[in-house]
Amino acid sequence: MTSKKTLLLLFVMSLFSSLAQKLPDAVSLEEAIAYGEQNNRAVQKASMEVQKAYKEKWSTIAIGLPQINASANYQNFIELPTSLIPAQFFGGKEGEFAEVQFGTPQTMDAGVTLQQLVFDGSYIVGLQASNIFLMISQNVLEKTLLEVRKSIVNSYSSVLLIRENIHFLEKNKNNLNKNLEELNQLFRNGFEEEESVEQMRLTLSGIETQLRYAKNLERISLDMLKLLMGFPTQSPLLLSDTLEALTNESLFNVSTPENFNLDNNIDVKIAQNNLLSESLLYKYERSKSLPRLSAFLNGNYTGNSQSFTFTETNQKWFGSALFGVNLQVPLFSSLKRRALSQKAKIAVSQAEAELTETQERVSIEIQAAENDYQLAVENYFTNKENLELATRIKEKNQTKYFEGVASSFELREAQLQLYSAQNNYIKSIQEIIQKKLSLETLLNLPQQ
Repeated sequence: MTSKKTLLLLFVMSLFSSLAQKLPDAVSLEEAIAYGEQNNRAVQKASMEVQKAYKEKWSTIAIGLPQINASANYQNFIELPTSLIPAQFFGGKEGEFAEVQFGTPQTMDAGVTLQQLVFDGSYIVGLQASNIFLMISQNVLEKTLLEVRKSIVNSYSSVLLIRENIHFLEKNKNNLNKNLEELNQLFRNGFEEEESVEQMRLTLSGIETQLRYAKNLERISLDMLKLLMGFPTQSPLLLSDTLEALTNESLFNVSTPENFNLDNNIDVKIAQNNLLSESLLYKYERSKSLPRLSAFLNGNYTGNSQSFTFTETNQKWFGSALFGVNLQVPLFSSLKRRALSQKAKIAVSQAEAELTETQERVSIEIQAAENDYQLAVENYFTNKENLELATRIKEKNQTKYFEGVASSFELREAQLQLYSAQNNYIKSIQEIIQKKLSLETLLNLPQQ
């Protein structure tokens, strides 16, 4: 019994081990996006909707194809029904009735029916509508992919930015610890006031608090990235890209292509499909006034017996065949069809207005996004230069302070100025990434 448990345990461990091997140990930004496009739950659900739309399309097509149905029916009369027939038909007296039972106690019939739709206006519209429904599902999937990509890039870059912030904070902490140690030595020797030491400790305490918060935020942000990727949150994941790799030349060179077509925008695509959908609904309401023509062919065999002998070879079967055509012509619906058609026509006008509004709105949004992106690029280079200046100013003030030329107030001002420059630099990188993503999403560049 123990050996069986051991084997089962080894099997389960090997199974989990094989599953774990399929998970990547480290991912670049592009690998994280590719993984998320396959495993993100929102993407998977949108992909399933596309598959359902394909099946719905084929189910609609099948309505106009031949339909074959088979049927079988078995009856066993426990007591045959009795009919009364005037006795004079059999030479009896007039006014009297003869009791007669017709048929056999057991009957069985089996047949096949072939049905074919010849013409139906609503079926033709339905075929077109199934294609539009498929396109709508594909547009939803495309929009979902764009949003997931945007979220993954934001989360991936956020983790790297938080780590860069942690690097700044640890560097500041180490520098403050070193300064505090030198300041304590000066205070013990009577060359510095106690207020300067307390001021330095206050600054150090604030940096340590920010550092603890940043480390917790790094863990939470990494878990959020895993969730967006569809990656198990309990499994370890390393990010192979660095912040320097993300802030490359391509980050600063996004612009609207000269031959950009507004129809590439996913919101415009959705509005166009909505117009097509409403137009088809209008055609569908109008098609209800057209006739419907269908044909059928039926073949049937019937057997009769006093007992159950239908499986025997000498059982007699009587065949019959039938061909028919069914025509339905709508004549009068008390103006119901007219009202529904007018209602659908109004919906088409609404969809046209919505499409025009969407095109104008997206055009303005693209201009605004491009303007915001250019501003973010300029702010990035400005903040990068300010960080270098603030670093040099802080170092000079620190040197002057320990040489007795600058005051502790001037040193603290220089330190706070450096910390502010560091935060602005990190925020400017985050801002440029977000503005770039917004512009790319509006232009639908990732899908091209």
